[in-house]
Amino acid sequence: MTDLDRLLAFAARSALPGGGFGYLGADGQVLPRPQETWIVARMTHVFGLAHLLGRPGAEALAASGVAALRGGPLHDAEHGGWRAAEDDGTKSAYVHAFAVLAGATATTAGIAGGRALLDEALEVWDRRFWDDAEGLAAEEWTPDWSRLSDYRGANANMHGVEATLAAADALGGDDAVRLRRRALRSVERVVHGWARERDWRLPEHFTAGWEPLPEHNRDRPADPFRPYGVTVGHQFEWARLALHLRAALGEGAPPWLLDDAVALFGAAAGRGWAADGAPGFPYTLGWDDRPVVPARMHWVLCEAVAAAGVLGAVTGEESFGDLARTWRAHGEERFADPATGSWHHELTPSGEVASGTWAGQPDAYHLAQMLLLDGRPVRGSVAAALR
Repeated sequence: MTDLDRLLAFAARSALPGGGFGYLGADGQVLPRPQETWIVARMTHVFGLAHLLGRPGAEALAASGVAALRGGPLHDAEHGGWRAAEDDGTKSAYVHAFAVLAGATATTAGIAGGRALLDEALEVWDRRFWDDAEGLAAEEWTPDWSRLSDYRGANANMHGVEATLAAADALGGDDAVRLRRRALRSVERVVHGWARERDWRLPEHFTAGWEPLPEHNRDRPADPFRPYGVTVGHQFEWARLALHLRAALGEGAPPWLLDDAVALFGAAAGRGWAADGAPGFPYTLGWDDRPVVPARMHWVLCEAVAAAGVLGAVTGEESFGDLARTWRAHGEERFADPATGSWHHELTPSGEVASGTWAGQPDAYHLAQMLLLDGRPVRGSVAAALR
């Protein structure tokens, strides 16, 4: 079995009897906790990709995820959109970005109900989250859409760019042109603007008027979605997404997309790797480039490997490929869990399994994409590269 086969076998254990997917624990078994939309959407995306590769059973699993998102307890039939979880009615951009991604990948993969899911998710995203005046998405609403939070975040917008590019590939035509232009506006604002202006230290948190909040969550620095300081893995993700956008735009892509991707990647790699003297990337750095949360997250390393590989494919420079291979070998040595077929999601700097931010091995999204991007052409989305 390949690493991908083992990972997909692990991921299949998350399937719930009533449809959708649960959160996997350290033993690779579903934990007894309420179903969460981000988990269901990301696993639907993963199995949609697996179906594009012709993996047996993947189509049924992806269809189960689509059905759960369209009609299960996570879908709010009264007010529209998706609850964050069965026990949390909050309407967040992060969750809805993954609903768009799940619908887009399911559409590209020909999964039953995929196009209907994509159409609904894009309609909610456009009406409730996308702020065309800003070129960015708002963050979070109350369950009945009556009040919008004052907080704005880069993380949800990053996944919004990913989802928008996937939707463009799935829909084609004028929709693709519109969505790619939208993604360009977001990347230009976040990467070419805020990150470049701060010597490639990307701010994550903002006011309602999009003023940076550099001290946000200083008292909760290990937050899983809104940590304090510079999130190293997100810098790798933004760098990679700039290259996917560049590929999607073709000859019309502005030159700064490549330049900024190289610079943002270089800052994350140079400041992040072994920042505390131990191998690996800390979860977060302070504005002085010193580690704040030294824990090693699997997703950060996965995004570093994926970004290095995509940069190598785009530039032809072997140094990026060397980094991708070196970092992946580090992951296979430190993070790989032979008992489950996945990677441990969090380690201490010295390599012990930890749970300061993440319990268990929730899903397969980051690792699956790292494995699938390796050696494939760079396109607007992972699904388009597999199609």
